[in-house]
Amino acid sequence: MSNDSPSSKFSSSYLCPDCGSKTGFQSRRRTFSERYLLPFVLLRPVRCGECFRRDYRMIFTPVHQRLSDTTRMLPRKQTVTSSRNVA
Repeated sequence: MSNDSPSSKFSSSYLCPDCGSKTGFQSRRRTFSERYLLPFVLLRPVRCGECFRRDYRMIFTPVHQRLSDTTRMLPRKQTVTSSRNVA
């Protein structure tokens, strides 16, 4: 379901060209061009929430905020108090 037409990147709502998902997240700006040149052409990196494809979209395209590193689901220590006496 690949729709790589130029108009699909400039649509008003996010739609992944690979899987067709409507869930997109802001992606980190990694390179010099992504940090300083893309804003001049009104683009930003966006990642699909389903297939994780990374793409560039207009800054006006509504997407979700990037999940911060602290809110990830990390395995936590289980604090289970045992009633058994173990030597």
